[in-house]
Amino acid sequence: MEIPSLKEVYKDYFTIGAAVSHLNIYHYENLLKKHFNSLTPENQMKWEVIHPKPYVYDFGPADEIVDFAMKNGMKVRGHTLVWHNQTPGWVYAGTKDEILARLKEHIKEVVGHYKGKVYAWDVVNEALSDNPNEFLRRAPWYDICGEEVIEKAFIWAHEVDPDAKLFYNDYNLEDPIKREKAYKLVKKLKDKGVPIHGIGIQGHWTLAWPTPKMLEDSIKRFAELGVEVQVTEFDISIYYDRNENNNFKVPPEDRLERQAQLYKEAFEILRKYKGIVTGVTFWGVADDYTWLYFWPVRGREDYPLLFDKNHNPKKAFWEIVKF
Repeated sequence: MEIPSLKEVYKDYFTIGAAVSHLNIYHYENLLKKHFNSLTPENQMKWEVIHPKPYVYDFGPADEIVDFAMKNGMKVRGHTLVWHNQTPGWVYAGTKDEILARLKEHIKEVVGHYKGKVYAWDVVNEALSDNPNEFLRRAPWYDICGEEVIEKAFIWAHEVDPDAKLFYNDYNLEDPIKREKAYKLVKKLKDKGVPIHGIGIQGHWTLAWPTPKMLEDSIKRFAELGVEVQVTEFDISIYYDRNENNNFKVPPEDRLERQAQLYKEAFEILRKYKGIVTGVTFWGVADDYTWLYFWPVRGREDYPLLFDKNHNPKKAFWEIVKF
């Protein structure tokens, strides 16, 4: 049977992206060229990789991904400028003003280096607390600089590349409490005239949570802000619970069926909000490599993507191309 191209099937809807590393782009070359028109560097633009020491930048790994994308007519999403993880400790040394100056320099160098090549940035990633009683998460960026660091990051990124689309990105935004926090954060930024163009719903799902309806509620809510919505890190684990202690060497058929059904329902919703939803990126390409091998249960095999370990389309793939 002829395998349709995912990006062709969705060309009138939104871009189809994948998170990759410089080490696996050629391993996945055939799948990437056929099915995807957007790439996100999984780790190569994070602070500890791209700016490991003061005034020392290593653009090499990220450049390999960007060059591959440019050569193949693909867009690139930059990920990420402000995050509480994978940021070296030296970044937080000194006063608030020193930290903000360091961030400004980082944004100038990194966004400037990719100006005209990266069409969208996840400017701030995962700033919101999972504690219902807290707004921002407890982390040095926010403990020291408060919401100012968020505003400044967007303003500075826009100054360096006025054409780039700027996103706030977070996980569990399908959850009603966290959804409202994101709404409030972005509304506050917009009311102050801060340049922000979109919200990224990461979309790390299990077979039990969230429901596609929760995704729809979040898209509708965020659309009220007049911003774009993208699913930026989509994958659906074959486990019902993040910490489930099964470890399947072969994915059970009933779980692959459930996964396919969830992908089908999610994409029905994403298509329905065409124009608001402008991109969907999977956090990986095929089941032979996924971050879920390392987190939340280290060494547990998982099968969260549309292509199996041999790079063949799974039932989930067929469910989202048939409509």
